[in-house]
Amino acid sequence: MREGDRYRKRCRRWNSAGHAHALTFSCYQQHRLLLEDRFCRHLVDAIDAARSTHAFDLWAYVFMPEHVHLVLYPTCDDYSIARILQSSKQPVVRKALAFLREHRPAELERLATGQRRQTYQFWQKGGGYDRNITKVEILIETVRYIHSNPVRRGLVQTAEQWRYSSAGVWDGTWTGPLAIDRDSFPAF
Repeated sequence: MREGDRYRKRCRRWNSAGHAHALTFSCYQQHRLLLEDRFCRHLVDAIDAARSTHAFDLWAYVFMPEHVHLVLYPTCDDYSIARILQSSKQPVVRKALAFLREHRPAELERLATGQRRQTYQFWQKGGGYDRNITKVEILIETVRYIHSNPVRRGLVQTAEQWRYSSAGVWDGTWTGPLAIDRDSFPAF
Protein backbone atom coordinates (compact mmCIF):
# COMPACT_ATOMS: atom_id res chain seq x y z
CA MET A 1 0.00 0.00 0.00
CA ARG A 2 1.31 3.45 -0.87
CA GLU A 3 1.59 6.21 1.69
CA GLY A 4 -1.73 7.98 2.00
CA ASP A 5 -3.71 4.95 0.86
CA ARG A 6 -6.24 3.81 3.40
CA TYR A 7 -7.09 0.25 4.19
CA ARG A 8 -10.78 -0.42 3.87
CA LYS A 9 -12.22 -3.54 5.39
CA ARG A 10 -14.19 -5.55 2.88
CA CYS A 11 -17.34 -7.43 3.72
CA ARG A 12 -17.93 -10.67 1.84
CA ARG A 13 -21.55 -11.53 1.31
CA TRP A 14 -22.86 -15.02 0.76
CA ASN A 15 -26.36 -14.94 -0.70
CA SER A 16 -27.20 -18.56 0.06
CA ALA A 17 -30.80 -19.74 -0.08
CA GLY A 18 -32.08 -20.93 3.29
CA HIS A 19 -29.65 -18.83 5.33
CA ALA A 20 -30.65 -16.14 7.80
CA HIS A 21 -28.41 -13.07 8.02
CA ALA A 22 -27.24 -11.10 11.05
CA LEU A 23 -26.41 -7.63 9.72
CA THR A 24 -24.75 -4.74 11.49
CA PHE A 25 -24.04 -1.31 10.03
CA SER A 26 -22.87 1.93 11.64
CA CYS A 27 -23.43 5.65 11.48
CA TYR A 28 -20.68 7.78 9.97
CA GLN A 29 -17.70 8.06 12.34
CA GLN A 30 -19.79 6.51 15.13
CA HIS A 31 -21.94 9.65 15.44
CA ARG A 32 -24.95 8.95 17.63
CA LEU A 33 -27.40 9.87 14.89
CA LEU A 34 -29.97 7.26 15.87
CA LEU A 35 -30.70 9.02 19.13
CA GLU A 36 -32.83 11.23 16.88
CA ASP A 37 -36.32 9.72 16.71
CA ARG A 38 -36.90 11.26 13.27
CA PHE A 39 -33.97 9.33 11.78
CA CYS A 40 -35.09 6.09 13.44
CA ARG A 41 -38.55 6.53 11.93
CA HIS A 42 -36.95 7.04 8.50
CA LEU A 43 -35.08 3.76 9.02
CA VAL A 44 -38.26 1.95 10.08
CA ASP A 45 -40.02 3.16 6.92
CA ALA A 46 -37.07 2.18 4.72
CA ILE A 47 -36.82 -1.32 6.20
CA ASP A 48 -40.57 -1.84 5.75
CA ALA A 49 -40.32 -0.73 2.11
CA ALA A 50 -37.26 -2.96 1.55
CA ARG A 51 -39.21 -5.94 2.92
CA SER A 52 -41.85 -5.47 0.26
CA THR A 53 -39.32 -4.97 -2.53
CA HIS A 54 -36.84 -7.70 -1.60
CA ALA A 55 -39.04 -10.34 0.08
CA PHE A 56 -37.44 -11.03 3.42
CA ASP A 57 -38.74 -11.81 6.88
CA LEU A 58 -37.48 -9.67 9.74
CA TRP A 59 -36.79 -11.74 12.84
CA ALA A 60 -35.06 -9.23 15.11
CA TYR A 61 -33.68 -5.69 15.18
CA VAL A 62 -32.08 -3.17 17.49
CA PHE A 63 -31.25 0.42 16.57
CA MET A 64 -28.44 1.55 18.87
CA PRO A 65 -27.43 5.24 19.00
CA GLU A 66 -24.61 4.74 16.46
CA HIS A 67 -25.30 1.38 14.81
CA VAL A 68 -28.05 -1.03 13.74
CA HIS A 69 -28.51 -4.79 14.11
CA LEU A 70 -30.92 -6.72 11.88
CA VAL A 71 -31.62 -10.43 11.72
CA LEU A 72 -33.48 -11.28 8.55
CA TYR A 73 -34.38 -14.22 6.40
CA PRO A 74 -34.73 -13.81 2.61
CA THR A 75 -37.79 -15.71 1.41
CA CYS A 76 -36.63 -16.10 -2.20
CA ASP A 77 -33.77 -18.30 -3.36
CA ASP A 78 -32.33 -15.51 -5.51
CA TYR A 79 -31.60 -12.45 -3.39
CA SER A 80 -28.93 -9.85 -2.69
CA ILE A 81 -28.10 -8.73 0.85
CA ALA A 82 -26.25 -5.78 -0.70
CA ARG A 83 -29.47 -4.62 -2.41
CA ILE A 84 -31.50 -5.19 0.76
CA LEU A 85 -29.06 -3.00 2.70
CA GLN A 86 -28.99 -0.36 -0.03
CA SER A 87 -32.81 -0.17 -0.02
CA SER A 88 -32.83 0.04 3.78
CA LYS A 89 -30.12 2.67 4.12
CA GLN A 90 -30.34 5.04 1.11
CA PRO A 91 -33.77 6.54 1.88
CA VAL A 92 -32.55 7.39 5.40
CA VAL A 93 -29.55 9.24 3.97
CA ARG A 94 -31.66 11.32 1.58
CA LYS A 95 -34.26 12.27 4.18
CA ALA A 96 -31.81 12.90 7.04
CA LEU A 97 -29.43 15.04 4.98
CA ALA A 98 -32.34 17.04 3.51
CA PHE A 99 -33.68 17.68 7.01
CA LEU A 100 -30.29 18.73 8.37
CA ARG A 101 -29.60 21.01 5.38
CA GLU A 102 -32.88 22.82 5.91
CA HIS A 103 -33.16 22.88 9.71
CA ARG A 104 -29.75 22.28 11.29
CA PRO A 105 -26.92 23.09 8.88
CA ALA A 106 -24.35 23.33 11.71
CA GLU A 107 -25.02 19.69 12.64
CA LEU A 108 -24.73 18.68 9.01
CA GLU A 109 -21.08 19.73 9.08
CA ARG A 110 -20.31 16.84 11.47
CA LEU A 111 -21.13 14.55 8.56
CA ALA A 112 -18.82 16.28 6.08
CA THR A 113 -16.46 13.89 4.33
CA GLY A 114 -14.09 16.40 2.75
CA GLN A 115 -14.73 14.74 -0.62
CA ARG A 116 -16.24 16.34 -3.68
CA ARG A 117 -18.20 13.35 -4.89
CA GLN A 118 -19.90 12.55 -1.59
CA THR A 119 -19.90 15.70 0.49
CA TYR A 120 -21.83 14.29 3.46
CA GLN A 121 -22.33 10.81 4.78
CA PHE A 122 -24.89 9.35 7.18
CA TRP A 123 -23.70 5.72 7.21
CA GLN A 124 -20.13 4.53 7.63
CA LYS A 125 -18.53 3.37 4.40
CA GLY A 126 -17.83 -0.29 3.96
CA GLY A 127 -19.91 -3.39 4.13
CA GLY A 128 -20.62 -3.45 7.82
CA TYR A 129 -21.00 -6.93 9.22
CA ASP A 130 -22.90 -9.81 7.60
CA ARG A 131 -23.01 -13.24 9.17
CA ASN A 132 -24.89 -16.11 7.57
CA ILE A 133 -26.76 -18.23 10.11
CA THR A 134 -27.72 -21.82 9.39
CA LYS A 135 -28.25 -23.29 12.86
CA VAL A 136 -31.28 -22.58 15.04
CA GLU A 137 -29.15 -22.44 18.23
CA ILE A 138 -26.89 -19.76 16.69
CA LEU A 139 -29.94 -17.85 15.48
CA ILE A 140 -31.49 -17.78 18.96
CA GLU A 141 -28.15 -16.80 20.52
CA THR A 142 -27.75 -13.98 17.97
CA VAL A 143 -31.24 -12.60 18.65
CA ARG A 144 -30.63 -12.67 22.41
CA TYR A 145 -27.25 -10.99 21.94
CA ILE A 146 -28.56 -8.09 19.87
CA HIS A 147 -31.57 -7.63 22.18
CA SER A 148 -29.27 -7.33 25.19
CA ASN A 149 -27.07 -4.71 23.51
CA PRO A 150 -28.84 -1.67 25.07
CA VAL A 151 -28.66 -3.33 28.52
CA ARG A 152 -24.93 -4.08 28.20
CA ARG A 153 -24.35 -0.44 27.27
CA GLY A 154 -26.31 0.77 30.31
CA LEU A 155 -28.98 2.53 28.25
CA VAL A 156 -31.87 0.61 29.85
CA GLN A 157 -32.32 -1.93 32.62
CA THR A 158 -34.18 -4.52 30.53
CA ALA A 159 -34.01 -5.16 26.78
CA GLU A 160 -37.76 -4.68 26.43
CA GLN A 161 -37.42 -1.02 27.52
CA TRP A 162 -35.44 -0.04 24.42
CA ARG A 163 -37.90 1.55 21.96
CA TYR A 164 -36.20 0.60 18.72
CA SER A 165 -35.82 -3.09 19.43
CA SER A 166 -37.80 -6.24 18.78
CA ALA A 167 -37.16 -7.50 22.32
CA GLY A 168 -40.57 -6.26 23.51
CA VAL A 169 -42.25 -7.93 20.54
CA TRP A 170 -40.64 -11.27 21.36
CA ASP A 171 -41.61 -11.15 25.05
CA GLY A 172 -45.12 -9.91 24.24
CA THR A 173 -44.95 -6.58 26.12
CA TRP A 174 -45.52 -4.41 23.04
CA THR A 175 -45.62 -4.39 19.24
CA GLY A 176 -42.71 -2.04 18.48
CA PRO A 177 -42.24 0.15 15.43
CA LEU A 178 -41.38 -2.78 13.11
CA ALA A 179 -43.42 -5.94 12.77
CA ILE A 180 -41.57 -9.19 13.35
CA ASP A 181 -42.25 -12.28 11.26
CA ARG A 182 -42.58 -14.69 14.17
CA ASP A 183 -44.46 -17.30 12.14
CA SER A 184 -41.43 -18.05 9.98
CA PHE A 185 -38.93 -18.13 12.87
CA PRO A 186 -37.70 -21.71 13.28
CA ALA A 187 -38.97 -23.67 16.27
CA PHE A 188 -36.35 -25.01 18.63
